[in-house]
Amino acid sequence: MAVISLPTPTARRSAPATDYAALERALRKSVRGDVRFDEGARAAYSTDASNYRQVPIAVVCPLDVDDAVAAVRVCHEHDVPLLNRGGGTSLGGECCNVAVVLDWTKHVHGVESVDPDARTAIILPGTPLDDVNAVLAEHDLIIGPKPATHSHCTIGGMAGNNSCGATAQWSGTTAQNVSRLEILTYDGLRMWVGAASPEELGRILAEGGRKAEIYRALRDLRDRYAEQIATRFPDIPRRISGYNLPYLSDMNLARALVGTESTCVTVLRVEMNLMRPPKEKATVVLGYSDIAAAADAVPDVASHNPIQLEGVDEKLFRYEREEHRPTEVLKFLPEGRAWLVAELGADTTAEVEAKARELAGERGVILEGEQQERLSKVREAALATTARTPNGPDAWPGWEDSAVDPARLGDYLRALRDLLDEYGYGATSLYGHFGHGCVHCSIPFDLTSKDGIAAYRSFVTRAARLCVEHGGSLSGEHGDGQARGELLSIMFGDELIRAFEEFKAVFDPRNRMNPGKVVHARPLDVDLRLGSDYAPAQPATHFGYHEDDGSFARAALRCAGVGECRRSAPDGGVMCPSYQVTRDEEHSTRGRARLLFEMVNGGVIDDGWRSAAVRDSLDLCLACKGCRSDCPVQVDMATYKAEFLSHHYAGRIRPRDHYSLGWLPAVAQVAALAPGTANAVARIPLAKRLAGIDPQRSAPRFARARIDRWLRKRKSPPGTRGQVLLFTDSFTTAFSPSIVAAAVGVLETAGFEVVVPPKAVCCGLTWISTGQLGIAERVLRRTVGTLAPYVRAGLPVVGLEPSCTAVFRSDLSEMFGRDQDADRLARQTRTLAELLVDRAPDFRPRLPGDPVRAIVQKHCHHHAILGFDADRQVLRQTGVDVTEPASGCCGLAGNFGMTREHRDVSLACAERSLLPAVRDAAPGTLVLADGFSCRTQIDDAHTGRKPRHLAEVLHAAVRGSRAPVG
Repeated sequence: MAVISLPTPTARRSAPATDYAALERALRKSVRGDVRFDEGARAAYSTDASNYRQVPIAVVCPLDVDDAVAAVRVCHEHDVPLLNRGGGTSLGGECCNVAVVLDWTKHVHGVESVDPDARTAIILPGTPLDDVNAVLAEHDLIIGPKPATHSHCTIGGMAGNNSCGATAQWSGTTAQNVSRLEILTYDGLRMWVGAASPEELGRILAEGGRKAEIYRALRDLRDRYAEQIATRFPDIPRRISGYNLPYLSDMNLARALVGTESTCVTVLRVEMNLMRPPKEKATVVLGYSDIAAAADAVPDVASHNPIQLEGVDEKLFRYEREEHRPTEVLKFLPEGRAWLVAELGADTTAEVEAKARELAGERGVILEGEQQERLSKVREAALATTARTPNGPDAWPGWEDSAVDPARLGDYLRALRDLLDEYGYGATSLYGHFGHGCVHCSIPFDLTSKDGIAAYRSFVTRAARLCVEHGGSLSGEHGDGQARGELLSIMFGDELIRAFEEFKAVFDPRNRMNPGKVVHARPLDVDLRLGSDYAPAQPATHFGYHEDDGSFARAALRCAGVGECRRSAPDGGVMCPSYQVTRDEEHSTRGRARLLFEMVNGGVIDDGWRSAAVRDSLDLCLACKGCRSDCPVQVDMATYKAEFLSHHYAGRIRPRDHYSLGWLPAVAQVAALAPGTANAVARIPLAKRLAGIDPQRSAPRFARARIDRWLRKRKSPPGTRGQVLLFTDSFTTAFSPSIVAAAVGVLETAGFEVVVPPKAVCCGLTWISTGQLGIAERVLRRTVGTLAPYVRAGLPVVGLEPSCTAVFRSDLSEMFGRDQDADRLARQTRTLAELLVDRAPDFRPRLPGDPVRAIVQKHCHHHAILGFDADRQVLRQTGVDVTEPASGCCGLAGNFGMTREHRDVSLACAERSLLPAVRDAAPGTLVLADGFSCRTQIDDAHTGRKPRHLAEVLHAAVRGSRAPVG
């Protein structure tokens, strides 16, 4: 396919023309960490989770606190704006700016000290909240506030934003939990700040200097604006808007600076007060006729002192069902169209059960254990769920976290709902932290037309007035940034706005810290990521992008910026393996999506499909498809990568491994003519180099004979359960024929007549993963045509290699669209375990003796596409006690880990969890891995274990043999 030209940048999207060469030289000289002025980094940081886009000057990832201090000093010397950024999930636009961005998350993370007696901890700003709480768990302590982004939001970001989350019902906001901050002003003053007693304040003022100047100015500001501070700040639990001037009453500079969104100082360290969590928890769910009625009941439910008190409406749950999320827990909810979800805590089971029964009464439902956790995950996915709904328009932030007095929440919701209906936004789901009167919603604003943007401005202005009429705060969680900064005068009045400006000027008199946010705010309808001139390229593509209206540009816009791909702790997910190793934004799913967005729109990246920046970002994508299931908006970066590579290399010489490993099925056919010779050549280091393969990698050995040829000559005995088509994929057939033989034995013993394709066929995976999509389509057309008679006859198709099976279940329909035979093949393809559970539930062979312990490496495509529940069930019935390593990806991922340039990342992925688990396994432990790549990675790491396929374990059970432990 010919290369399709993408647009050249428009004036609005052009990068700043200023020459920053001197700044770059100075930063590189002074900073030991990463200094990035390249287009890839600047594109990846051009937006956060908000509606705004501002391309940064540069990105700096300091190695440590002192390195960050050096970077700030250079910025001050060159008089350039500065933005400190944590997880980059802000919804108000406070985490994007035309500035030097300090990203603390790559290197500067860790808990420096814990004082269990004082219940305090000193934490570096780039540390994810869950990582901190994992350390604190040793002392039975936690940080109380827990935003929905707790797996990847950072302590510095929480301090910058004054984050809350559902647990703030119990713990209070981040400001209420901060003890001290170590801060750095733009002009270089570094100090610890906290609450200053009158005596301490006197000592500071007597010492003189810049520190005394700051304290004196803040004391005077407090005194001059005392009446306004006392009367204009609403007395509600979720007042996040504006600066925290009330904390100047005791000169607590730490808490006054929390929530200033990097507009005043750089936070170097955070000392947090810690809490002891309740030992036992229970969740009570109460049903109501609508969301406003649920809000009316909040004061009564809150009197039971819940840890969390959330409100959700039926629209949210409907959207989650439509998006095929795991919502089985919803069947346990009481009747209603809206619900209050209250989590209660106590130190004993009896105590928490009594609390739950008292609250539930006769109309509530009590959830415990796994049901609690599942409902919590459903609620935490709400932002992404409502941002991209399958059957509705895209929705956006902009008025997503207003908060009022909980006692007035019902009335506010009725008025807000009327306002939404007036503007045609009535499909919006309303939910939130109702115990604190905080309302979340994503609204289907039209941000691509002049009239739509005018309506957006009109709506949020009226909504701000409505919120203030109900004694509320424009922000109850996400901060002001650019989305609400302009509106703060409605809430606070002109005098307090001047106080905010003076407060900022005390620390940042030249307005270089995150300018244009909170105060001196840029208009809320400029710098939009979309805008009335949004006109992305719509190039012809190989894949259909059916869930994105057939548009690659809309697929590139799919990412909502939630940042789930930036989780650092192995927690059972897969996404995003390369980010977990490199911690580079460009190697997260979100970062790659940002670059693709910039590519189709022009601006920072203006060379379209030929972009080296996009290629380099996608280079470390393992095509694991973990994002397809783990990303809350189902970004499918593996597909986007294949599409990009197809166009990027059109008419050009490709990397050598694209020819050797990309054409592996064809190579295997040729190797079958002389497998001994092929294996000998594959062991020669020079031959590996010529093929683009890492010489340190052990090449898999081709089988001595093609088992598929033997199977085509063999007649399977008639089965009582009918026929099944065994798909003899290229990997298993060429390298592991014993697995095919074992599968045939199992299927025939289970009562199936096994048939195989009449000729060699392929799923095209290797061509897809290397972006050779024209060839992949031809290969798949041939395969679909060959298998058509079987699927038309209703035969189930059993796949043994998860990645190949996943192609039939997923990529096939994306490539072929509404092709009936392709649809049949997708619907009728099963894993071995799925077939046995569905079609042979009474077939339960069991290994002799006691249950066998096993480490199971679940293939990424099992996780993302196929599901693994059937495998767990079959293994349990067979007498296998399963343990799954926490981190999903093995790191090899087909051709990815076989190349020298990917070796370190590949092995680092495996070393996060898989390889240590295999090495540490007790003698006699079975190692199971259905994926050819997974088995190859384990073999090549010389663990001393031979990984096995499920078919081999089942075959041993059928024969009454012991488990095939390697």
